[in-house]
Amino acid sequence: MILGIVLALIAGSLVGLQNIFNGKVNERVGSWTTTTLVLGMGFVASLTMGFIFEGGHIFTLQNMKTWYWFSGLIGVGVVICLVQGIRLLGPTYAISIVVTSQLGFALLWDSLGWFGLDKVPFTFRQLIGVLVIVCGVILFKLGNGCEKQVAGDSQHSVR
Repeated sequence: MILGIVLALIAGSLVGLQNIFNGKVNERVGSWTTTTLVLGMGFVASLTMGFIFEGGHIFTLQNMKTWYWFSGLIGVGVVICLVQGIRLLGPTYAISIVVTSQLGFALLWDSLGWFGLDKVPFTFRQLIGVLVIVCGVILFKLGNGCEKQVAGDSQHSVR
């Protein structure tokens, strides 16, 4: 369990870092070029590492459902939406919304047992957990507005 937590923490930090880098690339070349670079470099890196660690077995795809083949297309949507969300909202606010959305939809899909997941009973406690996070994101955004207002008021009173 500890290893899973550590790996999840590392993944979270890498996703945050990747999104910042993607945002900076997007400022220079645009969303579609950014998406092509991100997914293209990811493909090359994954293919290389796959051959190193799995050898020829990398393409042994037994009993896989047809719709799982489309996850790369979903990745295009993820990168495009993230890059634009970060451009419009800033990295912290955009990622806060993304993480909240991930958690909410994961709870929904777990509870319904969709996409081959084992059905997990939905509890009120889970709903409260997601709502607390949503409230945190709202407070985070409103807090930034209040700080800007206070800073603006301070500057006016100094003059």
